[in-house]
Amino acid sequence: MSADAQVPYAGLTPDTVLDAVESLGLRCDGRQFALNSYENRVYQVGIEDDRPLIVKFYRPLRWSDAQILEEHAFAAELEAAEIPVVAASAFGGRTLHHFNGFRFAVFPRRGGRTPELEDRETLEWLGRFLGRIHAVGATRAFEHRPTLDSDTFGTASRDWLLAHDTLPPDLRGAWRQAAELALEQVAHCEARAGRVAHLRLHGDCHPGNVLWVEEGEDRGPHFVDLEEARNGPAIQDLWMLLPGDRDAAARTLAHLLSGYEDFRDFDDSELHLIEALRTLRLMHHSAWIARRWDDPAFPAAFPWFASPRYWQDRILELKEQVALMQEPPLRPARLRD
Repeated sequence: MSADAQVPYAGLTPDTVLDAVESLGLRCDGRQFALNSYENRVYQVGIEDDRPLIVKFYRPLRWSDAQILEEHAFAAELEAAEIPVVAASAFGGRTLHHFNGFRFAVFPRRGGRTPELEDRETLEWLGRFLGRIHAVGATRAFEHRPTLDSDTFGTASRDWLLAHDTLPPDLRGAWRQAAELALEQVAHCEARAGRVAHLRLHGDCHPGNVLWVEEGEDRGPHFVDLEEARNGPAIQDLWMLLPGDRDAAARTLAHLLSGYEDFRDFDDSELHLIEALRTLRLMHHSAWIARRWDDPAFPAAFPWFASPRYWQDRILELKEQVALMQEPPLRPARLRD
């Protein structure tokens, strides 16, 4: 790798970005600007006499080539089923490319805005497409990509944070206790849910990863960025679209499932997992920042991460999640016609 392990994108200069794109036989017009992305580096690059393209340079050592290609294949499978995802474009029969030690992929640019999650029609539309995504995802499992579970997102995150002296010494014990209580409650939620099916997921289906097109033949949602695609329970792709207020969340869930169940049955036992999955995501997020702290982009983006206040808030957050996981699970509201 040309990029140093401590500064993974040190060699990714503007000229390198353009040269990488032109290595595919494309002619750049010199325009490029960085898009918001922490895990990878993503650019919009202008192409002569054509629309701009989106170019993603993958973080070194994070995913194997096989894992990236499995993501690309899943997106292509969804696209072939006429599901509006943004899949990597093939050049020379390949979607994953190498240049000067970096791995990258090229995607078509898609416009759109964040969907209006208070609108019933929008939510049912999203639900229908999520049902279709999961119908395809359930046909087989990822072979190389990991599974979202309490071990990979919870236990591994706790162990890494404690092993690398990330926490302030005076808060270490309180955070450890809160994390262990949280993981115990996650296990209780999983036990109440029982055995649930795992399938290939989008994995990170928050509103920022859905582009809504208002007019034309492409009107409706477009799902982008399958970076976090992995095996897991279907509810993972639904709960991140729910608002914080419980009553509003119950209405939103009802509308999503109204559309979802047009294409795929939903197992109500998975509702026991909503707060458990939220807890695991919170723990994973702290460990994710800590693991990337040597990347100069992370201290600049998260300057508060190293402060005692950050960890005090996380302790309180985990305690709140323990209480929420002890409550009855969220149920979809009864809808009126």
